[in-house]
Amino acid sequence: MKITDHIKNANGKALFSLEVVPPQKGIGIEDLYKNIDPLMEFKPPFIDVTTSREEYIYIDKGNGLMERRTTRMRPGTLGICAAIQHKYNVDTVPHLLCGGFTKEETEYLLVDCMYLGIDNVMALRGDAMKGHQYFEPTTGGHGSAMELVHQINNLGRGKYLHNEDQECDEHNKFCVGVAGYPEKHIEAPSMNYDLKWLKQKVDAGADYIVTQMFFDNKKFIEFVKKAREMDIHVPIIPGIKPIATKKHLKLLPQVFKIDLPEDLINEVENARNNEAVKQIGIEWAVNQCRELLDFGVPVLHFYSMGKSDNIKKVAGELF
Repeated sequence: MKITDHIKNANGKALFSLEVVPPQKGIGIEDLYKNIDPLMEFKPPFIDVTTSREEYIYIDKGNGLMERRTTRMRPGTLGICAAIQHKYNVDTVPHLLCGGFTKEETEYLLVDCMYLGIDNVMALRGDAMKGHQYFEPTTGGHGSAMELVHQINNLGRGKYLHNEDQECDEHNKFCVGVAGYPEKHIEAPSMNYDLKWLKQKVDAGADYIVTQMFFDNKKFIEFVKKAREMDIHVPIIPGIKPIATKKHLKLLPQVFKIDLPEDLINEVENARNNEAVKQIGIEWAVNQCRELLDFGVPVLHFYSMGKSDNIKKVAGELF
């Protein structure tokens, strides 16, 4: 079922969803199941599975020579989506990236999604390659999420890259999610500029928006209001991440380019240990989510990052 249909069928009741990360190569899927199992009591209608782009590694060949190889540390997104759908009978949302994929590879992934009964995809540009300062399009790939959304919707209408238009079943049309940034994308010179790009993604055919994590609801609410003023009327789903360790004070801003509220920073800095920090993060997330529910968000989407115990405690207070 499409994400937009799940939201419509909920009749105004907020839903619970989560995002998981594929295990690194060599680690079995059972560890991922252990992360998901405790959260199934909250009946998530869909689960997102991230995709990693390629990165370079260097192999010492001896005599001072290094050989550069390309690898992916967390492959298997589509297989994991199929396994989760089969095991839990929930919809899955594979993340599709511009970076690291040609248009042909994207087409093959989408065709595989059709075969597997996957109705939803998340269209993302992706980050710059590790060690690079700026994003560079893959040769033969897309340069923006807007272009990727166009390809996804064209394929759903039977428009393939190198063939005559095909007859296409209505069920092949994907429900497409895109990313939004309540604190703007780091590369955008202003929030209005960023929202113009977001509108272009929606105009290209995106059906819903999931935001980057944030800790200040005022920024999310202002983001939604500005988006509506720019005639962006698709569902906007907030991304939630309970803070869990003192390291997150530096790690989250560095990796995700977000700010943390001063009150939260002070509480975490004054905490005795990481166990106390985890409790602070749970309480902050519960209060944050309650305010978002009052605002009327359609879904609370949690970034699990391999851990579910704190998310279970947050969801237990809300659902």
